[in-house]
Amino acid sequence: MSEQTAAPATEEPEALAPAMPPMPPLPPTPAVPVPRPPRRVLRAVARWTTAVLVFGAVGAGTAYGITSMERTDVPGLATESDGRWDYPKLTLPALPADRPRPGSDGNPLEIHYADLRELLLPAPAGATVDKKLKGGWVTPEQFASEFLGIERHGIVTNLQEGTLRHIAARGWTMPDGTSNRIYLLQFGSAEDADEFRDGRLIGASSPGDAPVDTHGYLKLDESWKGDGKVDTTVSYVFVEPKPYDSAQVREAYVVAGDTLALVVQSREGGGGTPRVPFHQTVILQNQLLG
Repeated sequence: MSEQTAAPATEEPEALAPAMPPMPPLPPTPAVPVPRPPRRVLRAVARWTTAVLVFGAVGAGTAYGITSMERTDVPGLATESDGRWDYPKLTLPALPADRPRPGSDGNPLEIHYADLRELLLPAPAGATVDKKLKGGWVTPEQFASEFLGIERHGIVTNLQEGTLRHIAARGWTMPDGTSNRIYLLQFGSAEDADEFRDGRLIGASSPGDAPVDTHGYLKLDESWKGDGKVDTTVSYVFVEPKPYDSAQVREAYVVAGDTLALVVQSREGGGGTPRVPFHQTVILQNQLLG
């Protein structure tokens, strides 16, 4: 019986995939919202609006640089058209690890942990630096020399018997003859700095101890508006009224936590001591300490 050859199986064609429905149209791309300016910028605008009262309107770029800082850079207000001095760009010193700045929640005693000498305002362009006040430490006696002789013993005694830690100082003279000295006195706490201020009768209406080279009387500087100051500091600004001797004296105290700053300016001649660079200096020293 002969073998029959089996017919090859017929391959069934592959089943066709069902047709895909058309893709629905893509939804329109939503507009990307414009981010709101950070709060610090808003605060900066408000603070600059106030600062215009003292220095007048200047470029918006300078205004932002002055008021929007966050413990990084403090610009030098280098515009000279209205009499301001050409300060260099100022950099705040780095704090030691885990040390908060004054006024923060973790620093109830309001201690400045940065090197006090690095918080001194540097001399502006064109200044001749005082050889005795080059930015280092000075004695209570040197600080007391800024006041009339009858006041000096009491000042030194108060400092020696209190919790004074350091005094740093820098001075210079400008080409127009204006002399500037800055002293930073650091105490054991903000309470101790306030105690020294109160003991020397420094207040809103009186500078307390009479500065040297004056008739012993300074009045409140009514042109000072408090612009540019830091919220955690307090400023007391005074000026020697007419008639003054050969040099008019301007003086300011800034109380910033554990540190008290004294800024003194004077200039020989009948024209008096310019107001604008004095206020500029007080503002910048204030911002360095705040």
